Amino acid sequence: MEKKSFQGIERVLDRSRVMVAGHRGMKALYPENTLLGFRKALEQGVDMLEIDLNLTSDHEVVVMHDNDVSRTTDQSGLIRNMTLAQIKTLDAGGKFAEEFKGLEVPTLSELCELLKDWPEILLNVEIKERTHETVDCAMKILEQYAMLERCVFTCFDAEIIDYMVDTYQVKTQGFPKEYMDNFREGPDGTYSKLFAVGIAMEAFPDRPDMRLLSPELTKEFQDMGIEVWGFCPDDEQTAEEALSSGSTLFTCNNPIPALAVLKKKGLHE
Repeated sequence: MEKKSFQGIERVLDRSRVMVAGHRGMKALYPENTLLGFRKALEQGVDMLEIDLNLTSDHEVVVMHDNDVSRTTDQSGLIRNMTLAQIKTLDAGGKFAEEFKGLEVPTLSELCELLKDWPEILLNVEIKERTHETVDCAMKILEQYAMLERCVFTCFDAEIIDYMVDTYQVKTQGFPKEYMDNFREGPDGTYSKLFAVGIAMEAFPDRPDMRLLSPELTKEFQDMGIEVWGFCPDDEQTAEEALSSGSTLFTCNNPIPALAVLKKKGLHE
């Protein structure tokens, strides 16, 4: 029988392989959410980049995890209160290591320009500034670059998930219900909107109640028709555990060990 050809985000349904996503690029080894970090992850052979989006005061979409710039840059303040010109004065690399000093916070458009040379790469796009305007601006840019079919959109706010699915008919990733705001129960609730769910390998210090990736939890979501994506298997042992738990996509801070494990098993090209 001829092997089915999967296109765009549907490629994750190809059970002959397991996908690997670079979390915020390759954040264990390079400054997160920078073009350098994204490029390094691409060069390692990841299938997907996980990115985070915020919106400036002048309605520009920038790639940064936190709403406040103080953790990863040399300045402080909320992105929503800053213009793009102000964002471009930030040093997004120096806090990680001196050798990366001077890296800029990229815009979504700048990342899309980089990805013109990587036409098969998928994106996991997390909405961090949880507004409809952020979603609308991001969708417009991704549509301009003909990238919507390569994206799955993520948010911890179920209302934003609803808006993205109902307005743009895109695929979305959420989380187990106890970690989502505005979660709706029922057959037409939040889970019905999800293409995938992200499940952690280890509990966060502030979330000791977190349900962790396991074969049982994987089956629970697969029975609902939801893909299970594990984060973050960053060494060979946790990659093996994610695989045995049934995860079909690994989101990694350091994708190198996971890629090595999967290639040895014939599960990644």
